[in-house]
Amino acid sequence: MHKKKYQSIISHYEFCLEKYGDTYMGVDWPNINDVEKRYEIMLQVIKPIMSGKTYLLDFGCGASHLYEYLLRNHLLDKIDYSGLDLSEKFISLSKSKFPDINFYCQDILDGHSNLPEFDYIIMNGVFTEKCDLSFLEMLSYFKKTLARVFTKTRIGLAFNVMSKQVDYERSDLFHLSFDILTNFISKNLTRNFIIRHDYGLYEYTVYVYKH
Repeated sequence: MHKKKYQSIISHYEFCLEKYGDTYMGVDWPNINDVEKRYEIMLQVIKPIMSGKTYLLDFGCGASHLYEYLLRNHLLDKIDYSGLDLSEKFISLSKSKFPDINFYCQDILDGHSNLPEFDYIIMNGVFTEKCDLSFLEMLSYFKKTLARVFTKTRIGLAFNVMSKQVDYERSDLFHLSFDILTNFISKNLTRNFIIRHDYGLYEYTVYVYKH
């Protein structure tokens, strides 16, 4: 799939930022309480360690609201945060707010990407919207991106997609069935994964581990 196809997703989020500013609606989440729940669930991918910091990449960091969640909940003594986004507008905003944080503005599907490895990578909202992409185009983007990101994690990653266990499906969202998901992960990444469909939203979160 050509870059211009998934660039439409980036343009959609930049439009939301322009319309709503540095808020949860500026990254196209409709409900602040659901946003907080997503952060809580995403961070549970991290397994307890005896000592030292966990190096975490917020992939598709947007306005770095996950970092703000970590700050509010006093979790930065345990987590070393970095952010990545394809959008220069979001990276510029994040850098203006947090100049001491490592931010990357790059496309991991670009052969010139030099992204280092991290203990964990969180991809919150990266695969929930497909905008004007067809299901097959979005599925291709999902598979290529996930496979590439998995090579950059030392321990594991977390991502969310829209559930098919819903009353109706929106055409602009990426509703992914369990069978397509598990077939891809088990055959191309690992058999070590957990599906979280237990937190009350119309989506599910997946933890994928190296070991």
